[in-house]
Amino acid sequence: MIVQAVDLGLRASRGWVFRNVDLRVDAGQLLALTGRPGSGRTSLLLALAGHFKTNAGRLTRTGPAALGYIPGLQGPEPALTVAEHIEERLLLIGRWSRRRRREQIETTVAMASALAGEPLHPDAKGRELTSLQRQELCLALAALNEPRLIVTDDVDVGMDSDERRRLWLGLADLAEQGYAVIAAAREADPDIAVDCYELAAPEPEWRSTPGHRRIAVASAEETS
Repeated sequence: MIVQAVDLGLRASRGWVFRNVDLRVDAGQLLALTGRPGSGRTSLLLALAGHFKTNAGRLTRTGPAALGYIPGLQGPEPALTVAEHIEERLLLIGRWSRRRRREQIETTVAMASALAGEPLHPDAKGRELTSLQRQELCLALAALNEPRLIVTDDVDVGMDSDERRRLWLGLADLAEQGYAVIAAAREADPDIAVDCYELAAPEPEWRSTPGHRRIAVASAEETS
């Protein structure tokens, strides 16, 4: 078990952000948190990674977690190049000599490019990256931290259907490498096998999209 939530909830001054969340994610598993904007999916995603406090239920996590692309919180700096992003992360980790950092930059660029089949150029600046490339870079940076859990948000925003498909396949590949992966989106790709936990349904129900192993649905309630 990498992360487990039992009756997890977050109540704010204006009502529940999310509640009644029961889920478990293991190593090698890809979980999609789905729901409309405002459903609490990003808050839950961050809570599962240890970056958002909850005030109901219980959350257990084993091992470190790393953030992929989280709009407004974690994303490419507009003026930094891809190589500079990677070198900055390596310097923060502090495990490589200058020569090893150069080698690792090349390796990480290749890994990110292969993740969803969208080539990254080391000299491309953050502001020049497409939505898919931003995801690729942030996921590759997350993996450098050697986490057990990787989370990423908005995996279906700003991309066409082919790009979304390639990203979901890339996330599935990360899970096959042994990471626990949680991705938030409006909906998961119906043709890719992924565990799916939906928020803000009118009432608890099973999600029955073909190809998905069915996971219970959480319900958020807004009160004044």
